[in-house]
Amino acid sequence: MKTQSAFKNGEYIVRISGDIDHHTTLGIREEIDAGLVTNKPKRLILDLSETDFMDSSGLGLILGRLRKCTEAQIGFVLVNPRPPVIKILRLAGVEKMLDIRIL
Repeated sequence: MKTQSAFKNGEYIVRISGDIDHHTTLGIREEIDAGLVTNKPKRLILDLSETDFMDSSGLGLILGRLRKCTEAQIGFVLVNPRPPVIKILRLAGVEKMLDIRIL
């Protein structure tokens, strides 16, 4: 798992490459949360175009960031999730709660 992040025009963009599972979520969560505090963006964009697998801890990561962003009045967008990730979101019944964009 690897993350790349950038802050541009009020948007905090985080691209996650690799699996999001119970081994990787803590590091991802800490990085994203630190960026939210430091950058104070208008919108958080999670790019999942290079994520092939996500388990329930990844779902918790996404929903936790959604909650943090909602509380701080920061927009939240998932960009280009791959089919296995979309499947998990659908099975959990949260797909419609999220702003998901395929670019």
